Amino acid sequence: MRALFFRDLALALRAGGGFGLGLAFFLIVVVLVPFSVGADVTLLARIAPGVLWLGALLACLLSLDRLLAVDWEDGALDLLATSPLPLEGVVAVKAAAHWVTTGLPLVVAAPLFGVLLNLAPAGYGTLVLSLCLGTPALSMIGAFGAALTVGIKRGGLLLSLLVLPLYVPTLIFGAEAARRAAEGLDATTPLMLLAGVSGAVLALMPFAAGAVLRVNLR
Repeated sequence: MRALFFRDLALALRAGGGFGLGLAFFLIVVVLVPFSVGADVTLLARIAPGVLWLGALLACLLSLDRLLAVDWEDGALDLLATSPLPLEGVVAVKAAAHWVTTGLPLVVAAPLFGVLLNLAPAGYGTLVLSLCLGTPALSMIGAFGAALTVGIKRGGLLLSLLVLPLYVPTLIFGAEAARRAAEGLDATTPLMLLAGVSGAVLALMPFAAGAVLRVNLR
């Protein structure tokens, strides 16, 4: 499992779609928002939590289509399916590698980008905490979507359409937690709901993705 994890890290950083592309897209979203809504700092501060969360979510989508496609194209996925490693573990490891190369840099960069949107100082800590709780679920749901579309040519758009509805609960609770903290309100409830959603996703999605992969590899 450890060797597979470090292999996926190397592939993600070498083949593109790693942390650099995600961060660049995240920055572009944050920079473009003031041009579209105006330079009203009060308005920017009010929408900052939602914009930051939406930008992080969309940035996670960029590299999902390559999560399993590389192994499908070179035959490594067939070898993994016949190895002693369970497919559920393989999917979980790939989701973990995706989070390290994509989700974790977004978590680190979010406070810096929050400055560009005039995010209230009280919201920074909860924003980072909510992203720490929510982005692993985004990677795991993305791995499930990648398992559904593996082997489909130009399946990137289909993958996005499949996983975006599943991202909605994570987006709602994550953005709500950051918004409440920025306004000086108690964010405990949305954070607990976000943690519950992420826990359920991390517990159930590897088995669903493994079952889908077995069907697709027959």
